Amino acid sequence: MTTTTPHLPTTGTVRLVDHLAAELARAGVTHLFGVGGANIEDLYDAVHRGGVLRPVVAKHEFSAVTMADGCARTTRRLGVVAATSGGGAMNLVPGLAEAYASRVSVLALVGQPPTGQEGHGAFQDSSGRAGSFDAREVFAPVSRFCARVEDPDALPELLPRAMAAAQAGPRGPAVLLLPKDVQQARIRLPGRLPAPAPTAPVTELDGAALAAVADTLRGAGRVLVIAGEGVATADARAELAALARRLGAWVAVTPDAKDVFDNRDPRFAGVAGVMGHANVEECLRRADVCLLAGTRLPLLARGGLDRALGAVHVVSLGAEPPFVPGTVLSGDLREALRAVTGRLPARSPACPPHTGPLPAPAAPAVRAGAVPYAQAIAAVEAALPEDAHVFVDAGNAGAGAVHLLPAPRRGRFVVAVGMGGMGYTFGAGIGAALATGRRTYVLAGDGAFFMHGMEVHTAVEHAAPVTFVIFNNNAHAMCALREEFLQGGVRGDDLFGRTDIAAGVAAAFPSLDVTAAADAARLREALLRGNAGGGPAFVALDCDPREIPPFLPFRPFAEAAGRTGHPDSKENPDEREVVHVG
Repeated sequence: MTTTTPHLPTTGTVRLVDHLAAELARAGVTHLFGVGGANIEDLYDAVHRGGVLRPVVAKHEFSAVTMADGCARTTRRLGVVAATSGGGAMNLVPGLAEAYASRVSVLALVGQPPTGQEGHGAFQDSSGRAGSFDAREVFAPVSRFCARVEDPDALPELLPRAMAAAQAGPRGPAVLLLPKDVQQARIRLPGRLPAPAPTAPVTELDGAALAAVADTLRGAGRVLVIAGEGVATADARAELAALARRLGAWVAVTPDAKDVFDNRDPRFAGVAGVMGHANVEECLRRADVCLLAGTRLPLLARGGLDRALGAVHVVSLGAEPPFVPGTVLSGDLREALRAVTGRLPARSPACPPHTGPLPAPAAPAVRAGAVPYAQAIAAVEAALPEDAHVFVDAGNAGAGAVHLLPAPRRGRFVVAVGMGGMGYTFGAGIGAALATGRRTYVLAGDGAFFMHGMEVHTAVEHAAPVTFVIFNNNAHAMCALREEFLQGGVRGDDLFGRTDIAAGVAAAFPSLDVTAAADAARLREALLRGNAGGGPAFVALDCDPREIPPFLPFRPFAEAAGRTGHPDSKENPDEREVVHVG
């Protein structure tokens, strides 16, 4: 998407918010996601007057943050969110926590009451004065940079610092707190505008660490690469593939990084961790070296692999050290991959034989009329455009998609595992679709839909090319299965009465293409129809709350169900070494 820069004077005075909007546009920002209010309305006024940034009003500030997050993950540019003071500001925190944990570049512009009212009973006061809490202390733990702009003339210095902090390693949110009178103030501009905030300089790789990694890999007969989200952040897919060819390595991916390596490549071993494939553990047991690329290997990515990891030499390339011991080459991942490849013999050995990412055995569904996950995901795979983006929400449906659905070859496959908040995908998918113009699939359960699914309204308002696929099992089914398998029985709290989501959405949005898919064939037809349209589409299908997803803590119970036809078991879970996650 191309942008133009608004024509503002470079000398004299200008409203602070006009300068702010112009600087965002000059830095390549295309959209301002948020929810308005009295203490942020001046910024929205400047955005409309400037005519360059596209304002997108969300239904909830959490989803506004995830829109900025989805925009950032798919464009590798800064995502920007704006919200007013009080409850609006506080609603940003969960989304910023996800961006912080997942290293996503987001700038939050947060309105505050006028400075003259702070400490004097101002409505929504969070100045830290006269018994009010301090918003800086709330946002600081979930940001790389947080500042209150108390002097209007400080903004030309604080804004570049905030943008640079959000995009430096490790990436994450930056927060600027903007009192209303400061937004309205006029600031004096220098005769020449400074250059946009520079990206962080690439630091030189440590020579000794590089030599150690290269020596280890040269001496290895079999190598398993586990690649993470850092590969996407660094735009290093080509470098990863080149190193894998040079090593003749198997390549696995973490759950949040399915798109960093071609899932149909013969070298692809599958997904590592608790939503992953047994073949990854088998390859790890056969490997001499495990090479981590762009992942710290958190528990979701290494669940079930700790014993095998303890018996293999681990080397790690990336900006941050891994959670497992090994030889570490820190620094820019793209440069590290290139440097290591350059130190290896110029050959391309064949990848050792392996079974590939075979799906875990599925437990039989027990409710008539439900569409099994495997059939539903196969329908999604058949319809998914190769350049589409996919955003996968938390829960049983998410575990099924991570395990079963190959990533599109030229699109992102995003799973928000930083905080794992339900409902993340609705805003994130909209942000990605608006920022890139590409068809974007949101795969979510009914629990996630009831949290933030009314962002469908935002998609309709902006004609966003998003296809929402809702796997409705009328339950928080993963919670119910945990109760059944790990706590001695289902309590019933997480099982709900039947809801016809498709009928409700169709009634609320008459212009929206809505389908209640009774089976996988109708699901595929609806998805293809949505692909052909220019705007949003919505599909809901019924699933079984007792269907066991491909989730490692449930695997012993799925295996028991496969043997006996039901998941009940009298064995103590501790006897089966159940992996506890979440």
